[in-house]
Amino acid sequence: MRQPSRRQVIALGIGAVGSAWLRPAAANDAKTESHGESHGMSAFGDLKYPADFHHFDYVNPDAPKGGLFSTIPSSRAFNQSFQTFNSLNAFILKGDGAQGMGMTFTSLMARAGDEPDAMYGLAAKTVRISADGLTYQFKMRPEARFHDGQKLTARDAAFSLTILKTKGHPLITQQMRDMVKAEAIDDATLVVTFAAKRGRDVPPFVASMPIFSQAYYTAHPFEESTMDVPLGSGPYKVGRFESNRFIEFDRVKDWWGADLPVCRGSYNFDTVRFDFYRDRDVAFEGFTGRSYLYREEFTSRIWNTRYDFPAMTEGRVKREQLPDETPSGAQGWFINTRRDKFRDLRVREALDCAFDFEWTNKSIMYGAYVRTVSPFQNSDLMASGLPSPEEAALLEPFRGKVPDEVFGMPFVPPVSDGSGQDRKLLRRAAQLLNDAGFHIKDGKRMTPQGEAFRVEFLLDEPSFQAHHMPYIKNLGTLGIEATLRLVDSVQARARRDDFDFDMVIERFSFSTVPGDSLRPFFSSQAAATKGSYNLAGISDPAVDTLMEQVIAADTRAKLVFAARALDRVIRAGRYWVPQWYSNAHRLAYWDVFGHPPTLPKYLGVMAPDIWWSALAKPASSGQAE
Repeated sequence: MRQPSRRQVIALGIGAVGSAWLRPAAANDAKTESHGESHGMSAFGDLKYPADFHHFDYVNPDAPKGGLFSTIPSSRAFNQSFQTFNSLNAFILKGDGAQGMGMTFTSLMARAGDEPDAMYGLAAKTVRISADGLTYQFKMRPEARFHDGQKLTARDAAFSLTILKTKGHPLITQQMRDMVKAEAIDDATLVVTFAAKRGRDVPPFVASMPIFSQAYYTAHPFEESTMDVPLGSGPYKVGRFESNRFIEFDRVKDWWGADLPVCRGSYNFDTVRFDFYRDRDVAFEGFTGRSYLYREEFTSRIWNTRYDFPAMTEGRVKREQLPDETPSGAQGWFINTRRDKFRDLRVREALDCAFDFEWTNKSIMYGAYVRTVSPFQNSDLMASGLPSPEEAALLEPFRGKVPDEVFGMPFVPPVSDGSGQDRKLLRRAAQLLNDAGFHIKDGKRMTPQGEAFRVEFLLDEPSFQAHHMPYIKNLGTLGIEATLRLVDSVQARARRDDFDFDMVIERFSFSTVPGDSLRPFFSSQAAATKGSYNLAGISDPAVDTLMEQVIAADTRAKLVFAARALDRVIRAGRYWVPQWYSNAHRLAYWDVFGHPPTLPKYLGVMAPDIWWSALAKPASSGQAE
């Protein structure tokens, strides 16, 4: 079974830069008390690394430079696809953006992988924050340059943030809605102003956004899908590529940021290449034939049965299973409640009862997975047991407006007998459907409007087909006409963006300190926003209000209680049929790589960022850079 990566920007592009409640400091306001400039920013506590730190603890600062890293996509952001690309603009809604384009740009600050939310200076050397937390003054590094040698200035940063807010992908514009303006005081000084009550993760999200060349986009429309190579300033530039097949990125060997503390030990490969396959089985064959060198395995069947090819048995390919301590989030079949047939909660619960996870895990996935139940799975934000007094106080205003179970034990999916057709659960599903007015007529389940109850599963890759079939069979037992629609990735993304589906698989997760990043997934506004990740169409005043409580929390304790209360309400809504997650990264790679012995807790494997070529010569050998 292919399990989408936790590093997907369904998790990453929205909030994985880390949410941050920044302690007040000041920007250009004589009336506002200010703290001094800082080399970084963090949430709910102090920074781990001092101003004079040399490198992150988890990197190898002496990693050799050189060699090739090639892989297939295992994460995606904004308009990117796992299977294809037809655009080099990866920050808008149009087109399918190429994997890896983020490596060609720099941002104001960079995330630390061993802290839950800290960021340190990249293109910006320091940040000063006003006492009310609404004005941020960034001092730019004078050495920052675009790839054509032109200086990267605060004016470029201000232009970039403004155009991303107005013309970027909807997920970007939603997260930047509380950024009021970005202004360049001069070439070295950027001032960003935020709205009152902005989410704690809005400033770090802004600080993580790519900086574009204002001069370049004066002559090129930003909002258009294009195969023109944009002017970047990052550690890599676009190399060879062929649309829909592969793209390579070449290391900028005289890159201005290479010796910054946040970059030492990183970006070690001379070439990073992404290959694209439409089918996971075909992609695996490509790996065994050394068409690409690194693979994170998301298919338990392949992991358990097919790693016996000659290169593996001869030791030329290595396998590692590394712990994944990051929040795993939610994965499942999301139910489109915008459609009348799914608006009754009892119908959605019936769909849940018909899925036999225990049989699927045992028979198809080699018992490799654990059932997911919460959008905050594998974190302390997930609700458990009865509500605490603090949670109850947050929930009480909604009594009578949300299901009563919200005030009891949080919902967990039913456990089947593992037979594949648990009669008790199917009888329960049938009763729920009858109670909702979905009765049987001539052997078919009918909606209250007298139409046949049909469910179409939208899918864009064949590896998931086996997991749908037993589920579809159980739905058929209930009289539901369920079908599987396999389409290409371009059509699938277009239908998802337009919310043109019944049920579709997705996975997302949040950082350990979520804030504004919740809105694209759960808010009423996102439910009506094309291209958002509110696939289920959640539009609930209780969810909106509790989400604001999470965003407004000014202590870790308040954040935890508010998130758990929110979790209870979302889970009570039965908005998706929960699937599964794994607590480990399953890696396979040809024996030509090295990586640090201890990988960062909050950013996971970080390949290729902090890996290196075992075939490259150490820098001390005099290898040319």
